[in-house]
Amino acid sequence: MLDEVQYGREPYDWKPMNTVGRGVNEIRIRDETGAFRVIYVAKFADAVYVLHCFQKKTEKTSKSDLELAAKRYGELLKELGQ
Repeated sequence: MLDEVQYGREPYDWKPMNTVGRGVNEIRIRDETGAFRVIYVAKFADAVYVLHCFQKKTEKTSKSDLELAAKRYGELLKELGQ
C-alpha cells in the first residue's frame, strides 16, 4: 500500500490525520487477523515517512498511538529543518 503512495497514488482505504499533523495520513488495513493502521506523511519530495504502525484493538484510535505519531512527526520536522 505504501508503494502506491510512493508513486503519487492514493491508497485504497485512507483518511487524513490532521490531529497528528498537517499532511499526515492513515492507511487502514483489514484482514482475517484484525485491523491495522499505518500513519505516515508523504508531503516531502524525498521519501514517504512512516510515523507509526499498529494493530487496532478498539473502535477509536488510542491517545497514546496519536501522541506517539505526533511526537515522531515533530521530530521529523526538526530533522528536516521545517
